[in-house]
Amino acid sequence: MAAARAEFETVMFNTVQDLLSKTGVKPKDIGILVINCSLFNPTPSLCAMVINHFKMRSNIISYNLSGMGCSASPIAIDLARQMLQLYPNQYALVLSNENITQNWYFGNERSMLLPNCLFRVGGAAMLLSNRRRDYWRSKYELTHTVRTHLGASDAAYGCIFQCESHHDGKRTVGVRLTKELMAVAGEALKINVTTLGPMVLPISEQLIFFVNLILRKVFKVKTKAYIPDFKLAFDKVCIHTGGRAVVDEIERQLKLTSSMVEPTRAALYRYGNTSSSSIWYVLSYMEHFNEIRRGDRIWQLGFGSGFKCNTAVWKAIRRTKSHHKAWEDFDVNEMRTHIAALPCHAKKQQ
Repeated sequence: MAAARAEFETVMFNTVQDLLSKTGVKPKDIGILVINCSLFNPTPSLCAMVINHFKMRSNIISYNLSGMGCSASPIAIDLARQMLQLYPNQYALVLSNENITQNWYFGNERSMLLPNCLFRVGGAAMLLSNRRRDYWRSKYELTHTVRTHLGASDAAYGCIFQCESHHDGKRTVGVRLTKELMAVAGEALKINVTTLGPMVLPISEQLIFFVNLILRKVFKVKTKAYIPDFKLAFDKVCIHTGGRAVVDEIERQLKLTSSMVEPTRAALYRYGNTSSSSIWYVLSYMEHFNEIRRGDRIWQLGFGSGFKCNTAVWKAIRRTKSHHKAWEDFDVNEMRTHIAALPCHAKKQQ
C-alpha cells in the first residue's frame, strides 16, 4: 500500500505542480476536482491525497472515479464539463492515472500475463475553465463527448475482467483479457462513431451513409456498409495505446493515414499502455513535434473495461507548439525505423 501511494504521489503531484506553474492558477482557485484511477482506490481517497498535499479549499467539489478502465479520461472530462455547466466561474482539475505497483500479476495464467507486458506508469493533468476571460489563453474548446457502454452483453462485460487465477493454486489476483476483446472493441467503436458521425461529419458524408443504410436495410441490397471518411471531420486523432493490434485495427477500419496514427504509435513505442492517460501523451506528442493550428479538430478515442468506448472532440482555439518533458530527447527517426522494420508493419506497407 505504501509503495502504491508513493507511485501516485510521484507521478501526479509533480504533474499537477507543473500544470499549476504553467497556467498560474493557485490550488485554492480550483473549485472542481475529478480523478480517475481504475485499480487503486485507497482510503482516504486519491482526491483527498491531492487536496491535502496542495491545501485546496474546503468547499471543493471532488469526484473519484474507479473501475472505469482505460477509457475513463473522456468520462472524467465529460463529468467536469457537466459540473462546469452547473457552477459558473470555476476551474476544474481533471487527473487521469493508473497504478501499477499493486496490480502486477505474479501468476502463470497466460491471459492474465499480457497486461504485465503492456501497462506502464503514467499520468496526466488537465485544467478546464468556464471563465470568459480564460478563453483566449486556453488551448482547446471541448465541443463533443460521446460515451458508449456495452455492459449489457456478457461477452463485452467479461472481455477485460479482474479476478483470481487458479492455475497455480495461489488464487493470484490479476486482469484477464479474453479472445473476444478485439471483436467487442470493434462493435463498441461502430456504435460510438455512429452516434458521433452526425455531430461532426459534413452533410455529403452523412447523405452517402444514409443512402447506403437505406439500400441495405430497406431494399435489402447486398452491399458493404459505408464507413464515413472521418478524415474530413478531424485533423488530429488521439487513439488509446491499447496495443499494436488495437491501433492497426482502428487505422484500418477508419481508413486513417499513417501520419495521423504516428503520434499514437510513438506513445505506445515509448511509454506502452499508460491506460486512461495515454490519449494525453498522444496529444502532447502532437504539440511537441508537430503543430496544432487554430481551428484544428482533435478526436480523442479511448477503450476500456465494461466494455466502453468513449470519445472527446476538441477544437484548437489558438496555435500551439509546446515543449513537453515527456518527449525530451525522443528520437522520432529511430522510432520510425524500428516500427518500419517490424514484420507485420513492413508487410502492410508493401
